[in-house]
Amino acid sequence: MSVLTRDEAQTRALFLDVHRYTIALDLTTGEDTFDSRTLIRFTARTAGDTFVELKPATLRSVTLDGQPLDPAGLDGNRLALRGLTAGEHELRVDAAMRYSRTGEGMHRFTDPTDGATYVYTQMFMEDVQRVFAAFDQPDLKSVFELTVTAPADWTVLGNSIAERTSTGTGTGTGTGTDETGTGTAPADAHRWTLAPTPLLSTYLVAVAAGPWHSIRTEHAGLPFGIHCRRSLAPHLDTDAEEILGITRACYDRYHEKFDEPYPFDSYDQAFVPEFNAGAMENPGLVTFREEYVYRSAVTDTERQTRAVVIAHEMAHMWFGDLVTLTWWDDIWLNESFAEYMGYQILTEATRFTDTWVDFGIGRKAWGYDADQRPSTHPVAPDPDAVPDTAAALLNFDGISYAKGASALRQLVAWLGEKDFFAGINIHFARHKFANATLADFIDSLAHATDRDVHAWAAQWLRTTGVDTLTPHITATDTRWTLDITHDGSRPHRLTLGSYDPDPADPARLTARDPIDLDLPGTGTSTATTHPGPRPALAVLNDGDLSYAKVRLDSASWDTALRALSGIPDPLTRAVIWNAARDMVRDGELAPTAYLDAARAHLPHETDLALVQGVLAFAAGQITDRYLIPQDRPAALATLTDLTRDLLRRTEDGNNPGLRLTAVRHFIDAATQPGTLQEWLDSGSIPGGPELDPELRWRTLTRLAVLGAVTPTTIDTELDHDPSATGQEGAARCHAALPDPDSKAQAWARLFDSDNLSNYLFAATAQGFWQPEQTDLVKEYVPRFYPEAVALADRRGPAIADAAGRYAFPLHAIDEESLHLGQKCLDSTEMIPALRRKIADQLDDLRRALRVRG
Repeated sequence: MSVLTRDEAQTRALFLDVHRYTIALDLTTGEDTFDSRTLIRFTARTAGDTFVELKPATLRSVTLDGQPLDPAGLDGNRLALRGLTAGEHELRVDAAMRYSRTGEGMHRFTDPTDGATYVYTQMFMEDVQRVFAAFDQPDLKSVFELTVTAPADWTVLGNSIAERTSTGTGTGTGTGTDETGTGTAPADAHRWTLAPTPLLSTYLVAVAAGPWHSIRTEHAGLPFGIHCRRSLAPHLDTDAEEILGITRACYDRYHEKFDEPYPFDSYDQAFVPEFNAGAMENPGLVTFREEYVYRSAVTDTERQTRAVVIAHEMAHMWFGDLVTLTWWDDIWLNESFAEYMGYQILTEATRFTDTWVDFGIGRKAWGYDADQRPSTHPVAPDPDAVPDTAAALLNFDGISYAKGASALRQLVAWLGEKDFFAGINIHFARHKFANATLADFIDSLAHATDRDVHAWAAQWLRTTGVDTLTPHITATDTRWTLDITHDGSRPHRLTLGSYDPDPADPARLTARDPIDLDLPGTGTSTATTHPGPRPALAVLNDGDLSYAKVRLDSASWDTALRALSGIPDPLTRAVIWNAARDMVRDGELAPTAYLDAARAHLPHETDLALVQGVLAFAAGQITDRYLIPQDRPAALATLTDLTRDLLRRTEDGNNPGLRLTAVRHFIDAATQPGTLQEWLDSGSIPGGPELDPELRWRTLTRLAVLGAVTPTTIDTELDHDPSATGQEGAARCHAALPDPDSKAQAWARLFDSDNLSNYLFAATAQGFWQPEQTDLVKEYVPRFYPEAVALADRRGPAIADAAGRYAFPLHAIDEESLHLGQKCLDSTEMIPALRRKIADQLDDLRRALRVRG
């Protein structure tokens, strides 16, 4: 398949105006394919040639201005349109398209619980071509009119209000009663018509169809709805008011921030199965991964995460949907803005008022890690660095999301919120229902302020890497001097926090007045002098308003180790935990010292996001990767002791989220099956909670790793929970069993067969590699590279990403594994999605080797 280059897109955008797509989809033609009939009305500005894109199972017919074209002219995903005259044209395409099992195009899923089938689209980047023919690039916006023929018991959702316009009266699709020739619906089907959309980019068109469980309401004169599979109905019903309440609150707050009103006719949110991303900002029909419909107990931080995603996707209705990037080099204009607004709006408009703590300890680390790899790129890369859609797909990473949002947060601190939103509203007014570039965005901001926004953009958006700020403090009895070594080039507006022991309780700290600092982007030292004795703890970037790695001076670090949990503000604690995390990754702090700090302070930590973030790094990186195998048992014992403390602290039932977090990590750190087997047999944990499906599968997975269950035990559990998540849990458990036959069978399911869906592939891969089983699976390490390359070639980017993310031999931390991976990168052709994943994994492997050294 040919990827679209930036030069080709620019040429086609100068040549064409696309006015309207009239699309008819028939979802009643079988389990493998659906029918897609498309009429495109467009204008050629001059005489010449162009092409349209599609990826059909069968291309039945193509007609241009009433004249048939040879379907055999389809070359890969391109059909040439030659000899166009200047003026208006009509292109008709009739094709059968394949359903997907990888979350790309039109994904089809049959619920193992009740046998009901659901389909939904994910059109992002190039996947619209799997659903209908299109001039597929973001700056050829058009009106879209869709009709969908679906089984009689299905409901159809789309970008605009959908109405059932006919019921089945015949036995087929007929010869045609409308422009796309759909005819009447089959006897057991209904036909749905969606209202014409405003101007949209092709990648934002969306359809979801199936026997949805729907909850509908109205807000501000618009229909709102939330939807999920019928088997998840009780769980959605339980959380419906929370989800809709957050949606209403965010909607109202955005209308206070933005002058431009919500630009579409409805707002539906569908929680769909086997979704690859967190969510997708389709106008009027946001699709979410259905894991956000909680079927088991979750923490309040996890509820906050769902709320952030709701706010993030709603921000896209303006930034991304109303105003859309011109080319994919500006993807940050979509994602960085939505990431920033998601956290900020939630803080302002809902009960979740500490969202930036979760951002700081979780999302921001994602950006820091990505920005220190060889694959790093600027937030706003040079257009030449994104020459085609394959390259663009790689930039949906921690830089475009977390680093970009951090840069915008720094911009707001530097510019002021009033001027920032004035510039945003200028941008919307200038470019609504059109496309825009970085230059357009910066010009809009510059129009609202006297500050040099262009210089800021050059320093923050066009550069790579993470600045490091290191403090040095000298003091007398009456004054102290702070000298900051600035390893980097960006200017920073930040706060210095100063803290002293509380006279009444030395384990707690009290804050002095904060000190605002403006650091020039010179890469040199900056010294400031302050009255009074030096503080016991000095924290650069207190409040976490800038994007930089910070260090602590030795006296401050000693204070932090002694009183970290006694610092009053959780955002300050997040900055210090991140500093410790960075020091471990940079080889400046022993991994065991981080574990010791966690052991000392997490039993007293009051912010759940911090507990979850610190434990995730301690378990996922330190115990599993950064410590040599001989030291791992002691580290797991430390985590076990820590989680036991947390369980004792929560016996009164007053902090169920903390208790749930402790239970999860106790399960994952267990080295003996006894306690876990007792919990599984009894169905609950002494003092609560009960083992709901998530905890049962988690426990069973750990028992499988330890060799304490049999395949029959796993299958029996699946009989009790035959749901989609039960299927994934069973796949994970079977792959985790520590015997050669189970490993061989799991490997064959991953690489020798293409039958696994994207989610079952990920679950199987997650179970396969375990740090306790490195000797057992050693023979598979060299097999991974050639077999992953072949798999990616067969199954495409989504499975390539999953293979690089989950099926990579993560726990083979040795020079031989590094050599094998690098040799593969150097000598093998592979699709970009897999190449990027392997390159990043190998860089993380090098870092783990350095930390171990």
